[in-house]
Amino acid sequence: MADSGEPTSNWAPLFDTGAHQVATVEPPGGSSGPIPIFAPPEQVPGVHAFLKRWVLGLVLAGVWLVAGVAGMALCEWWFASLDKTGPVFVVLVYLVVCSVAGMLLAMVPGKPLITALSIALMSAPLAATAGAGLLYGSYVYGWFGQ
Repeated sequence: MADSGEPTSNWAPLFDTGAHQVATVEPPGGSSGPIPIFAPPEQVPGVHAFLKRWVLGLVLAGVWLVAGVAGMALCEWWFASLDKTGPVFVVLVYLVVCSVAGMLLAMVPGKPLITALSIALMSAPLAATAGAGLLYGSYVYGWFGQ
């Protein structure tokens, strides 16, 4: 083979980006050297950066309850209709709306309640499936009249 003039050895990237300038302040005693100055975290009075567990549970329970009823309604509509195109299309739209709304709400920074709502919306199709399964099981086991 002819020598093409290109190196054939492995190339490893260098992650050395050089020195970084850090703002420092001299300590009053002068014994330990300069101390770096950090910006304080941005906090708004009265707004917490966390969510209590019971609030998360209430948000999840509320969204899941609505999603379970929606799943039951979609399941009933699917079984009752002769043409399945409408119910299947609505289920597809429901899945897309839940997913996109959950992802859009997850991008809101600094609002833990909105983040809990996004988690609940992204898991709403699971609750809708559980509601549909509960309705189907009630028909199979004869809990309700046909």
